[in-house]
Amino acid sequence: MSKPACRKKQELKTDNMSQLSSRHVIGIEHLTVDDIQLILKTATQFKEIINRPIKKVPTLRDITIANLFFENSTRTRISFELAQKRLSADVINFSSSSSSVKKGETLLDTVNNILSMKVDMIVMRHASPGAAHYLSERIDASIVNAGDGTHEHPTQALLDAYSMQEKLGDLKGKKIAIIGDIMHSRVALSNIYCLKKLGAEVTLCGPPTLIPKYIQQLGVHVIHNVDEALQWCDVANVLRIQLERQNTKYFPSLREYALYFGVNRERLEKLDKEIVIMHPGPINRGVELTSDVADSEHSIILDQVENGVAVRMAVLYLLANKGQV
Repeated sequence: MSKPACRKKQELKTDNMSQLSSRHVIGIEHLTVDDIQLILKTATQFKEIINRPIKKVPTLRDITIANLFFENSTRTRISFELAQKRLSADVINFSSSSSSVKKGETLLDTVNNILSMKVDMIVMRHASPGAAHYLSERIDASIVNAGDGTHEHPTQALLDAYSMQEKLGDLKGKKIAIIGDIMHSRVALSNIYCLKKLGAEVTLCGPPTLIPKYIQQLGVHVIHNVDEALQWCDVANVLRIQLERQNTKYFPSLREYALYFGVNRERLEKLDKEIVIMHPGPINRGVELTSDVADSEHSIILDQVENGVAVRMAVLYLLANKGQV
């Protein structure tokens, strides 16, 4: 095949696409339904590209992206970095443990110093809720929030929605149960916003101590019986117990949590239907999910990981406002 023909095959179809309504992706709360649908549609095209023999495209070869992770991360950081490299962007990885932040430098000074090196886009994870929003009002570069404290994790919600659509089709009217540590989860809040905007019904399930008091104001149902939640739902998105964020004990023991709220094979076999199992990772096996469920035919956990790269490619591509790959 000639080089021009090869290049033509690698083009992303963007003739009918519009732009995002914001120059940042800070939270699902601030995205419109059209924004979400545009990202998911674009991700479908990128998923096709990353499953080709040649997975890399030159779309962002003139863009420099800095990954600023002030919290530990494995899956999200690798997923973003792979998405950036698949798009041919120049990538800078920043870790607060080996930076001037340890010497007392402020967040804004740190970011401005990085931007002075001609960086175009920031992907940031931070322990403080609102950190990405704070920066967005003070710098010129586009920001992607990779998780801010217990607030939001927008790209996780987008890849979750994409994975559900792959399995179930249109999410309007679908029943999604989010089970586990709702109080300390940024994934839960972003999922609620995203699923509600796409027309799904959402029920939260977990110990009363791990359900925020006013969460029902977001238009969700709350129950405390996991068997009831599983029987109701089409999809169970099971969340990790975030012990590192808990300053006090919210339940007697992990063993007791697993007994009352863990999803296991026995619980699934009691259902009169098949449901989809999801988890944002990492999994506490034997606590929120048993291995025979996490690795079962019901699970799309590895699909979520794969789809995360395509969704994050779509977000970066749309924020860079590019016309073709």
